[in-house]
Amino acid sequence: MKEQHDILTGMLNCTEAASILLAMTTSLADENALKELLQKQGYKFAVTELGGDVSKSEFREKMTRSIIGACLNCGVISKTAQEIHAVLHAAADAKSGYSQNLLQANISCKVAIVRGNGWVAVTFYGDSAAHYITNHKRMGFGIMHI
Repeated sequence: MKEQHDILTGMLNCTEAASILLAMTTSLADENALKELLQKQGYKFAVTELGGDVSKSEFREKMTRSIIGACLNCGVISKTAQEIHAVLHAAADAKSGYSQNLLQANISCKVAIVRGNGWVAVTFYGDSAAHYITNHKRMGFGIMHI
């Protein structure tokens, strides 16, 4: 049987999988272990969290500030129009997938941004609910050439 480390390393052969797996980590220890593997494979990455009412315009502003800020602070992108544009498009696709068919809902999600092989991938993973009883997991993903 393959070691867990070998399985993960094999799964991290593309930017998309790296972003999805990083967003799905459930503890800081797991997140840091995965970041170490990503770094060894040459990826750049950032992780942030979002929460709020996805139907409000303030949420989109919060999302933009949080994701671009994390990317700049972690060195995933430089402060150029082309790189910011690529991240925003990938993030918009991820948000669309995450919040599709939600008329009004509060969300709480982890956002992972991974850059590698000329691509930037953004994954939203977390919870959404119109009412606390209806709380459930959701995921959204976006990718853009950079």
